Amino acid sequence: MRSFSVAGRLIAAIVLTGLLSGCQTLGQAGLIQSTVTAELSPEAANSIASDMVGRLAEQAGPASTTIRFTPDGSVFGQALEASLKSWGYAVITDQKTDEANILALAYTVDEFEGAVLVRLSTLRFDLTRMYKPATDGATPVSPLSILQHGSAGTA
Repeated sequence: MRSFSVAGRLIAAIVLTGLLSGCQTLGQAGLIQSTVTAELSPEAANSIASDMVGRLAEQAGPASTTIRFTPDGSVFGQALEASLKSWGYAVITDQKTDEANILALAYTVDEFEGAVLVRLSTLRFDLTRMYKPATDGATPVSPLSILQHGSAGTA
């Protein structure tokens, strides 16, 4: 019987996560509730948040985008809010609005086989990546996965 390497299992987990995310619905209220189930040091949370916000900026530039999200009080939620602001995003955390230029954002951070799986979700797209946390930060251990929502051919 053939055994799979750690890298092979990691790639399989990422592919499986991507396939299963297509089965998940957002329900009537829109986005999922932001949650963090993994224990992160402040340095790892800052490192991950900075990287993910950099990838978010590639999809929705900070100059024309206001982010609305509800932080969960975790170290990652605080790091994400600070990183969004440092990248130049206007951040709304305590009010709801239906304006077209507001990008609603939710996040999840879950532990998986010694690494953490981080997902930033919007109604237009999801960004997902795995990281290996350390005491002085975190290192990406997977490519960035981008899942576009909506129909093909629309902006």
